[in-house]
Amino acid sequence: MKSVDATPDEMEAAVGEQLRALRIHRNIDQKTLAERAGVSVRALRNLESGAGSTLHTMVCVLRALGREDWLRSVGPVATINPLMLSRSHAPRQRASKARKAGETRPGPA
Repeated sequence: MKSVDATPDEMEAAVGEQLRALRIHRNIDQKTLAERAGVSVRALRNLESGAGSTLHTMVCVLRALGREDWLRSVGPVATINPLMLSRSHAPRQRASKARKAGETRPGPA
């Protein structure tokens, strides 16, 4: 199964399996990891089984495992925007509104 075709539940289960495998590889039981992460054993079980969890729980567990770097791959921000290299104004602060079909965007002033 390709990750593009996976449902959110399947993706959540896959992340949980990866975290469980990492915990087991490091020879840490659920109770110990839950204590280190500051979460309940039930919250950790839910995370590992893909049975619903919070982002807070996931972040706490990743920190306890020393794998905060996983979060950097979630939505990396481009450090260089090639379109901005030719412009002399400041970088964008927000996204534009969606345009309707047939509308044109005003050109640079």
